[in-house]
Amino acid sequence: MKINNNQEERVEVMALFGYAMTPCQPLTFKRRGEQEIEVTELLKSQVRFVGKSAKHIFDVLAGNAAYRLTFDSVDLTWVAESI
Repeated sequence: MKINNNQEERVEVMALFGYAMTPCQPLTFKRRGEQEIEVTELLKSQVRFVGKSAKHIFDVLAGNAAYRLTFDSVDLTWVAESI
């Protein structure tokens, strides 16, 4: 899967919460109507505060492709973009 032109696209994410020292770890993600893509490696995670919301940002590898998955703590949505 390639996200179009490095633009954000809403995705569904299966994540593991409260695991060891990592409070959240994305395991798979998919666009509507497509197959799941397995996250093979978590490269980096960070939190950015934007107004009243926290954006949880995960740079991940899925096979040979790199993606940034972002979780919005207010509207509880995930978006993905190719990096």
